[in-house]
Amino acid sequence: MGKRYYCDYCDRSFQDNMHNRKKHLNGVQHHRAKKAWYDQFRDSAAILYDEQVKKPCRKFLQKGICDFGSNCRFSHMSEEEQLNLMRRMEDERQQKEDSEDRMMLGRSIEEWLSKWEKKRAALSTKKDLKSKEDIEEVEAGSEIPQQLLSIPDLPPSLLPPPPGGWRVRVNTEWG
Repeated sequence: MGKRYYCDYCDRSFQDNMHNRKKHLNGVQHHRAKKAWYDQFRDSAAILYDEQVKKPCRKFLQKGICDFGSNCRFSHMSEEEQLNLMRRMEDERQQKEDSEDRMMLGRSIEEWLSKWEKKRAALSTKKDLKSKEDIEEVEAGSEIPQQLLSIPDLPPSLLPPPPGGWRVRVNTEWG
């Protein structure tokens, strides 16, 4: 029977030889299917720009159907659909900005953690701290970033100590 060529865009197969493949790849149906495939991955801004440049299709506006369908050189998108597309484009832009903000937030927290660990390591190797004031000076320089404090429902083990430290109760009954 011979080899068969399968086109993913058109979802069909045919006998694979140079003539058939060339005929298929240059065909209108293949070009339409390929364009439709790539159009589904276009961002809202590109689609909106293309639709705003085109003039409205009179036949589509009058009858609701156009003989050319998606191949029409005029726009079949209503004003309401364009507004929805603009909203979606704005949402995509906002999500992109939010993800960039989260990445920056993650970097700033990582920087703070690395600085904090370096200071703690310096504290543990520098055992000749003379007074409580020296310890407080090192700890004051490592203020916790607000992003960490704004995380809701942190477990108690991850909450920062209150200003002035934790209160320690000494039980005098046992000693």
